Formats: sequence, C-alpha cells, structure tokens
Amino acid sequence: MERELADLVHGVGHRLRRGYGERLGPLGLSPGQARALRVIADAEPPLKMVQLAERLRIVPRSVTPVVDALEEAGLVRREVDPASRRSILLVITPEGRAQYTQVREARRQVAEELFSVLTSEQQDRLRELLGLVDREFG
Repeated sequence: MERELADLVHGVGHRLRRGYGERLGPLGLSPGQARALRVIADAEPPLKMVQLAERLRIVPRSVTPVVDALEEAGLVRREVDPASRRSILLVITPEGRAQYTQVREARRQVAEELFSVLTSEQQDRLRELLGLVDREFG
C-alpha cells in the first residue's frame, strides 16, 4: 500500500531534525536555539524579542528561555533600543556569528546526506514544490 504524502513528509522532516540535532550536540545548541540564532543572525536591523517570537512562530514568553541560553553562551546580547528605551534589541555577537557559520554547515551537511538519493534535477523540483506549498500556507 502506498504511504500517504503527509506521512512521507513527516518522516523526512523527522530524519532531518534528528540528523540536525545530532550535529548540533557538539556545538552545545538545541535545534530551537540554532533556529533562533539563525533568525537573529539574518535580521537587519536587530530584532526585538516579540519580533523574534513572530518569526519563530512561537508565543513571546517561549522565546525568553531560548534567548537566555544564547546570551549565557555568549552568542547573543540584549541591547536597549535607542529608538524606544523600553524595548530590547537582540544583537548577535562575534562568537555567535562564528557559531552560526557552524550551524549553517551542519544543516547543509544533513540535508546533503538525506537528499543525496535524488538527482540535482529532482532536488530542484522538490525544492520548487515544497516552496509552493510553503508560500501558500506558510
């Protein structure tokens, strides 16, 4: 019997997350922390906590322990927003930028291994199809 599309996508996603988690272990980061670091690193200008929560699609109170851990590790720092002294901006540190480079490489390696069974043309088509679904419902 043919497996359902949702089951296949779920299974591939699970393998990606598991492989990514294994590669992040030596870096001392959880997948959630790595994702937050990526969003902070890619943000221009620096994000407020509520903006990070929105981009991560989590409730604002859930972002605090993630940022606390990144700050404790020296990867991110909180700065007062000069435009609004009551707001806090999240700024990646030089150590965070270096760690982010390793995180990106770990993510790339996991994806490369997982999708190596596909030709480059098949990978391009899969990327196109998943992008279409993500744009429509993301």
